[in-house]
Amino acid sequence: MGGSKNVYASVKAYSKRGKLLARSDFQTLAESRDLEELMTRIKNTVYGEAVADIQKPYSSQNIESALRSRLADIHYSIAKTSGNSSVLDAYYMKFIVSNLKLILKGKILGKPQEEIESHLNLHAEELIRQRDIVIKALVAKDFEEAVASLSSAQFADEITKAAALYNEKKNLQIFDTYFDKILFQHLAGAMKNYDKEATKLVSMDIDFYNILSIIRAKFWGLGEEQIQDLVISTSPPARELLGRMMAAATVRDAFGELSGTKYKDLVPQVEGEIDAIAEFERNFELAIYSSSLRSFTKMFSFATIIGITKLTAFEVRNLSAVAFAVEQEIPTETTMSRLILEE
Repeated sequence: MGGSKNVYASVKAYSKRGKLLARSDFQTLAESRDLEELMTRIKNTVYGEAVADIQKPYSSQNIESALRSRLADIHYSIAKTSGNSSVLDAYYMKFIVSNLKLILKGKILGKPQEEIESHLNLHAEELIRQRDIVIKALVAKDFEEAVASLSSAQFADEITKAAALYNEKKNLQIFDTYFDKILFQHLAGAMKNYDKEATKLVSMDIDFYNILSIIRAKFWGLGEEQIQDLVISTSPPARELLGRMMAAATVRDAFGELSGTKYKDLVPQVEGEIDAIAEFERNFELAIYSSSLRSFTKMFSFATIIGITKLTAFEVRNLSAVAFAVEQEIPTETTMSRLILEE
C-alpha cells in the first residue's frame, strides 16, 4: 500500500488520534447524575455534533444510535480518504453484520418488526447503498424467511450454516460466532500486500476470533468437525496451535495450549469456565486496544489507518456503555472497570 492518498489518510489518522477522549473524560461522563447531564457533557466533546439532534426524552438507545451514525461517517471517511482498501472495506462490513445479527436474533425470539427496527441504525448501509439487503431480512415474516431472503448475499453459505447449527443447538451465541466468522473471513481474505505493522494488527483480530471461537465451542460442547468449520484458515504455525486447542479435552486444557505463545499473559487465572472466557475476552480486547495505540509509532504506515479505525470503534463502544450505565444508575467505579481503555 502506498501513494499520496495513504499519506493524507495517515496524517488524518494522526489528527483523529490526538482528539480521542482520555480516561479522565470518560470518568467525567460516567459521573453524570442522569442522561440529561450526560448529554450536556458529551456536547462539550468532539461528539457534540453527533448527539446534537437527539430529542428528549433521552435514552441510552437513541444516544448509542447517534454515536453509531457518527462512527459510520468516520469509518466511511477514512476508507474514502485512503483509496481502495479491501481491509477497511472488511472492517466496515461490521456495521452490516451487526444489523443482520440483530434482525435474525430478533426473528428467532419472535419479536415484532417494529421492536427489531427500533434497535437498528442503517446509516452505514445508506452510505454504501446496501440498505436493501438489511430491509429484506427485516420485513421477512419469520426467521426462516429472513434467512432465505439472504440467499443471494455474498455470505449466504455462512448464514445457512449458522441457521442450521442454531436449529440443532438452540444457542444464540453460536449464531453470533458464525456471523463474526463472516466478518473475519473477509478480513483474512483482504490481508495481503500491507506493511508489517498493518498485517500484525489485522492478524491479531483474526487470532482473537479463532482462539475465542474454539474456547467457546469447547464450552458449548460442539464436536471437532463443527469447531473446525468455525475456524478461519491462517498461517501454518497458527493452524498447528489451533489444532491442538481443538483436540484439547477441556476449556482449561485449551487455554493451556496458549502458555507457550505470545498470548500467554492473557490466559485467565479464574477457575469457572464462564468467568475464564469472559476474562480472556476482555484481556485480549485490551491487548488489541494497546496494539492499536502503538500503531502510531511509524508515520505513513497503513497501520495508523487501521489503528484509528479500531480506536474510534472502541471509543464509541465505551461511550455507549457509559450511556447505558448512567441510565441504569450503575456506579461510576463499575462502569470505568468495564471500559476498554489504557490502564
